[in-house]
Amino acid sequence: MFKEYVQVLFLFVFVISFKNANSIQCYECSSKNNSMCLDPSIYDQETLRNFLPFTTCGRGVYTNNNQDFFCRKIIQTILHKHYEPEIRVTRTCGWVRHHRDCYKADNEDHLETVCQCFSDHCNAGAKISGAMTLVALVTLRAYF
Repeated sequence: MFKEYVQVLFLFVFVISFKNANSIQCYECSSKNNSMCLDPSIYDQETLRNFLPFTTCGRGVYTNNNQDFFCRKIIQTILHKHYEPEIRVTRTCGWVRHHRDCYKADNEDHLETVCQCFSDHCNAGAKISGAMTLVALVTLRAYF
């Protein structure tokens, strides 16, 4: 009985890991309305959890070719005529990758640096992949 229970538990963990392996969590904010978005690294984890929202990318989004989502950070220097430039940071999910991790764009009314990253919150530990879970399950199965 215990052996069957353990097998069902491992199967459940395996299925959950596969679902989450293609998901990534990214901060979802703009410094226009949340100054913490400028530099989250200066805040402790509890403050970040309470005041800087993040989202699971891809949740509720249909893509026709099962694209992998990633996190994106956009730093804009908005150029105002007759005023000081304004720095704005936007953090969000992305789904169309650029061939470089970071690139710059120079537009008529703003300068832009866009960076993409591929782990939760762009600074968290690596997520468990479905393949790593499968290896762990096969190894554990050999002992039962």
